[in-house]
Amino acid sequence: QVQLVESGGGLVQAGGSLRLSCVASESTFSFDTMGWYRQAPGKQRELVARVSSVGRINYADTVKGRFTISRDGAKNTVYLQMTSLKPEDTAVYYCHAFWTTSDYWGQGTQVTVSS
Repeated sequence: QVQLVESGGGLVQAGGSLRLSCVASESTFSFDTMGWYRQAPGKQRELVARVSSVGRINYADTVKGRFTISRDGAKNTVYLQMTSLKPEDTAVYYCHAFWTTSDYWGQGTQVTVSS
């Protein structure tokens, strides 16, 4: 069973930065895609950023230029570096992996940006 464990969330002021980490129980290169989603209260879960096994990266328009996704194969870890944070970035952030026909999710980590 694939396990994804996130860390790095917290409370930060607007304009600040945070780095989220997601440690996978398998090599990150085993997955077709790995990425981050977020869900704010009363809203649907949405894609933030993802990276494919061949290195193709996609970002949501709302985070382009502010967030950076990366991975460290040696540590089975995917990161989300978030800068210039805004109050509207407040949400629970979930690590996601897609492998063959299955979706895997982490437990989520709360990010709160105060104005």
